[in-house]
Amino acid sequence: MAVDGVTSATSTTSTASNSSASSASAAASLDYDSFLKLLIAQMQNQDPTDPMDASEQIAQLATFSQVEQTIQTNANLETLITGNALTNATNYIGQTITSADESITGVIESVRVYSDTMVATTTEGDEIPITVGVRVGEPSTPDPDTDTDSDA
Repeated sequence: MAVDGVTSATSTTSTASNSSASSASAAASLDYDSFLKLLIAQMQNQDPTDPMDASEQIAQLATFSQVEQTIQTNANLETLITGNALTNATNYIGQTITSADESITGVIESVRVYSDTMVATTTEGDEIPITVGVRVGEPSTPDPDTDTDSDA
């Protein structure tokens, strides 16, 4: 079985996932810094006879904080979904797969995980996208009652 193929795909996808989460965090940090700079500039350049309302400043800060938390939550969910897909891919190896139109059947040798789908490669080299209608199950075992090597 080609477990090494999934391991390298796991490492690559995990690294890509971590870097995308880091870049999302960095982007959120840059946006937060920009927001604070704008808020400070707004406070420094406000009209002294008509200062900005403190409750308005707090509301802006709270709104931006909520947006930042949403970005962080999305990055965490993306990492979780990627990990779940990799676990599913590993569990598919050695299983029997049948394409949606039932034209291809085989034993899964490796699985590639993409952002929107997984593609299984059978021991015969066929590639089957794992989508709606595809059947994946335990490999079939030969029935001992239909032994073709009998001496009778």
